[in-house]
Amino acid sequence: MSRPIRIGVQIQPQHADYREIRRAAAEAEDAGVDIVFNWDHFFPLRGEPDGKHFECWTMLGAWAEQTSRVEIGALVSSVGYRNPELLADMARTVDHISDGRLILGIGGGWFQRDYDEYGYEFGTAGTRLDDLGEALPRIKDRWSKLNPAPSRDIPILIGGGGEKKTLRHVAEHGTIWHAFGDASILRHKSEVLDGWCATVGRDPGEIERSTAVSGRPGAAAEALVELGISLFTISASGPLYDLGSISAWVEWRDRHNA
Repeated sequence: MSRPIRIGVQIQPQHADYREIRRAAAEAEDAGVDIVFNWDHFFPLRGEPDGKHFECWTMLGAWAEQTSRVEIGALVSSVGYRNPELLADMARTVDHISDGRLILGIGGGWFQRDYDEYGYEFGTAGTRLDDLGEALPRIKDRWSKLNPAPSRDIPILIGGGGEKKTLRHVAEHGTIWHAFGDASILRHKSEVLDGWCATVGRDPGEIERSTAVSGRPGAAAEALVELGISLFTISASGPLYDLGSISAWVEWRDRHNA
């Protein structure tokens, strides 16, 4: 049986005052999306490099109080920005504030300016993915020791498509896998993930498959559904946060899930 379709919105915390970010998160929840994401960076990724920008996890704590229905999370946190045990505790705390609506999105990280200006070791793509592989079991172990424990098994969303390391980490630890690309790329990556699941003894059906989309749903979205993608996330950047396409995606989801 296929998974139900879910719709996410990434509110990119750049080039906007916080009141506009708050408004956009509320608008997304009111529009009926399933998940509201931000991202974990310290500077804008597009536009004016030194434009307005806000930090990820303090924002998630605010969203946990502001929202009441949607799941929330980062798309995604860099493993290199915080000690894994601290990140586990932060996630557990936001999990409780939100009454069990947090998704822990995590990846190897890539934006060098974040690392350089905040004093983190950038390393290489390989070392950062090794750090991710080391951090994931430490996060789970810390969750088992915290008092109070997380209110649920916090879903772990792992972003990336690296075939040798990232997809193995997804097979071992992921609840949701988020990747980029067209149908042919995602088909190939999904097959690689299935292979890693067989290697580590994991049922690939346990892993929700996710990607970013733009525009409005059409044939391309239907092709992704045929590949097993069930979580579709639209992105919006400040200062305007144009969420005009959300209603079309929510209606498309509801038709699929009826």
